Amino acid sequence: MRKLIFETKQQLGKAAAKAAADRIRNAIETKGSAKIILATGASQFETLAELVNADGVEWSTVTMFHLDEYIGLGPDHPASFRKYLKERFLDKVAALRAAHFVKGDAVDPQAECDRLNRIIADHPIDLALVGIGENGHLAFNDPPADFDTHEPYIVVNLDDKCRNQQLGEGWFEKLNDVPTQAISMSIRQIIRSSCIIASVPDRRKARAVKDALEGPVTNTCPASSLQDHPNCKIFLDRDSASLLSTESGRGADQ
Repeated sequence: MRKLIFETKQQLGKAAAKAAADRIRNAIETKGSAKIILATGASQFETLAELVNADGVEWSTVTMFHLDEYIGLGPDHPASFRKYLKERFLDKVAALRAAHFVKGDAVDPQAECDRLNRIIADHPIDLALVGIGENGHLAFNDPPADFDTHEPYIVVNLDDKCRNQQLGEGWFEKLNDVPTQAISMSIRQIIRSSCIIASVPDRRKARAVKDALEGPVTNTCPASSLQDHPNCKIFLDRDSASLLSTESGRGADQ
């Protein structure tokens, strides 16, 4: 795991997108295709805005998997992550080979997990774009996260800190509107990715970043699992890195 610190979230996004595009192009060059996981939320705004403009990516060879989705939300809901990815990614790039979304409004959430699990089993992931939540979650794996399950997608409960983060970011009008469950990619499935790029801006993430990067690997801070990944880069801005024990210069690699 390596961390890179930038002065602003815009610089963070540009650098993370460049690293992601390089990884996608490399997978296409060596294997003829790329399989990627995309995250959503405010942390991904700058990264995805840059990635959609990357040069030389043959998007027609890329298969995308969706990281997580609220249970009970349809694809037209303002907070739907399917809506987010369609508007901020799919509508801005050439048609992908395939895009596998999590259908949060499926009648049977476990059956939806089973459907996705069958699909992703045949698609080793080349690149996962992720963020870190204010409560240290990775995807919607809130603490204490399940570090043991080998199932790729699982049904999870959302804790109050996670739900308040979604409210604070403006996705919902009131806390009671925020769903209490989601379908999420599991920790083990994320860690199976060949390469992981985490974009984590903003001071409100500083404590979670410190716990994830400098604390023990524990399911009470699910993002700490990234410490054990051999090819993970954490892109931070000055605000999100403000509580780390060791600072570095702009764009520096630690």
